[in-house]
Amino acid sequence: MGRLFQVTLEGKFYTCKHCKTHLALSDDIVSKAFHCKHGKAYLFNKVVNVTVGVKEDRLMMTGLHTVADIFCVKCGSIVGWTYETAHEKNQKYKEGKSVLERCKLSGPDGSSYWVSHEVHAHFGGSDQEDV
Repeated sequence: MGRLFQVTLEGKFYTCKHCKTHLALSDDIVSKAFHCKHGKAYLFNKVVNVTVGVKEDRLMMTGLHTVADIFCVKCGSIVGWTYETAHEKNQKYKEGKSVLERCKLSGPDGSSYWVSHEVHAHFGGSDQEDV
């Protein structure tokens, strides 16, 4: 295996909860109103230190999207997904952006976020925004 290079972020940032690898700056948050099968998720303009999985079409609550799962470059944990293509015109703003699942992250203050069983039972893997 080759040498692993990682980007080190400065300021307020989110990290992988498993290995503390830097993933995104809090200043790059576009929306905190996303949901996934494990609860809350945040949409970011830019993420770092991730590898991108295979592209696939997923029918989400906001329509059909071509997405790819993203994984922590250090420990390999799935941390969210990236939007390649939004097939609905009003969802195009998501293209090129990434969603990080809150339960997979540690916050800028070092706090961890846990799965809420109530949210888990209600949301079955979507990108639905809070209304």
